[in-house]
Amino acid sequence: MSTGKPIIVLVKPQLGENIGKAARAMLNFGLTEMRIVDPRDGWPNPSAGPTAAGADSVLEEAQVFATTAEAVADCSHVYATTVRKRGMTKEVLTPAEAADDMGSASGKCAILFGPERSGLEVVDVELSRKIITVPINPKFGSLNLAQAVILVAYELSKMDTIGTVQPTVDKKKKEPAPQIELDRFYEHLERALEGTGYFFPPDRAPATKVTLRNMITKPAWTNEEVQTWRGVISSLEKPFVKK
Repeated sequence: MSTGKPIIVLVKPQLGENIGKAARAMLNFGLTEMRIVDPRDGWPNPSAGPTAAGADSVLEEAQVFATTAEAVADCSHVYATTVRKRGMTKEVLTPAEAADDMGSASGKCAILFGPERSGLEVVDVELSRKIITVPINPKFGSLNLAQAVILVAYELSKMDTIGTVQPTVDKKKKEPAPQIELDRFYEHLERALEGTGYFFPPDRAPATKVTLRNMITKPAWTNEEVQTWRGVISSLEKPFVKK
């Protein structure tokens, strides 16, 4: 059930116990909407309940998705938590800066947390508009899943972004397009470029595609802007007929 508060997305979590601990951390600071992507041990997981320590409502309402893209399809602002910037040209925020950013955002916000052992994969980070990272010990950058959730949730509670006071939104400013529209935009662009031989040489194609996707997810495109650009692409795909 959507509450208007930031959504916590656990991507490929491995242990049910850690999902329960994450739910407990969420409810400690008023976050209630959890989405789970492809959990290793399936869902529901009996190991999650005991470690949730009373946060059963979060687990009961949790939604499960096959892919990260599906989990954030209706979200206008996607943040990826990672200690590695992975060479991507995305804005990097601390948890406090991210809380401030979400406090002034319109549309749904989602925060991605990766699996315990490896963290988020590049394909997941590509979906995000911004990255959240914590300046922890560079020689030991391992955080437990629940620890990562509680760090972000705590900063959100300090900024009152999950309390009763809602951020002031400029009604004249149009909401950013949800992630699913950006995905369709990118897929349309990639199909059009494939037909022109743009992705050459082949060995550079993967890196070029990552750059293009980052360019599309970086700005806060509105639905109108996305549809306008798709119209441009569709027009360019048609053979030109001189009248």
